[in-house]
Amino acid sequence: MITFLRLLTGSFLFASVFFLAHAVQAQPQTASKVPATTVVTVLGPSFTAPPALGKEDVTVYTGKTREDVIGWVPAQGERGKLELAILIDDATNIGNQLEDLRKFIRSQSPATSIGVFYATNGIVQPASQFSTDHEAVAKSVRITVGFTGASTSIYLSIMDLMSKWRVNNSRHEMLIIADGIDRFRGDPNSPDVTSTIEKAQKAGIIVHTLYARGAGRQGRNLFRVNYGQSNLAQMADETGGESFFQGLDTPISFAPFLDQLDMVVHNQYFLTFETARSTRKKGEFRRFRVRTEQHNVEISAADTVFVPGP
Repeated sequence: MITFLRLLTGSFLFASVFFLAHAVQAQPQTASKVPATTVVTVLGPSFTAPPALGKEDVTVYTGKTREDVIGWVPAQGERGKLELAILIDDATNIGNQLEDLRKFIRSQSPATSIGVFYATNGIVQPASQFSTDHEAVAKSVRITVGFTGASTSIYLSIMDLMSKWRVNNSRHEMLIIADGIDRFRGDPNSPDVTSTIEKAQKAGIIVHTLYARGAGRQGRNLFRVNYGQSNLAQMADETGGESFFQGLDTPISFAPFLDQLDMVVHNQYFLTFETARSTRKKGEFRRFRVRTEQHNVEISAADTVFVPGP
């Protein structure tokens, strides 16, 4: 009897261990975590300076998953380097506003490298390559040609500039002065708008836009102007930038909007959070959201961040 009980007990223990091991193997393995870094902007109401935020003041979500914030570094001091590309559509009619632009360039931080480019016929023509000599860059700003050329698309020009932009440790941001109308592909739902946004997100470039009326019949067409402004707003929103408008015409002065942009670039952080590694071989761009419970604080960020694969 005792022997039988011992055999029964041994069999029960063996079965328990077997089924326990099988259950453990059957459970899905937890995906490994990887860090993802992006630049975000923190502002107070109406483009005012925000209160200081710490890592504990922000939360990040990918879908319904709350991720661990492991880095929250102000873009100041050694991390304050910025490359700002100012791209002006040669099809716009601006002249009186150029002095505002020159003053903005001269007022930037010594750590900010600025380049001025003009968009024409789907490519860019540099007036000044990136430089910290702000006086020289300001002098390179010229009046626009004011007419449209063949195959004109501000989006092809933006992508042309992005493809030539050297990758380094600086923040990369663009100010686009244009009407946003795609005269090459046409509106609505121009594929080049989508391609431009995706290219900016992959390169980690924040795009800001400032509407200025374009030349020609299409620039006077209210239907096309609305589409153009929507394109500019979408591009800024999905890359974490700001879009500036004053009704349906070129602002009399650029100064108020450039002051707001100055507040933006001086209140940014490098955000790093941990998220599940992508299952795709080449990685993926994952949508995320950044939130804070601090009152009167707004955080802007791109819609996606790159997550590496296995």
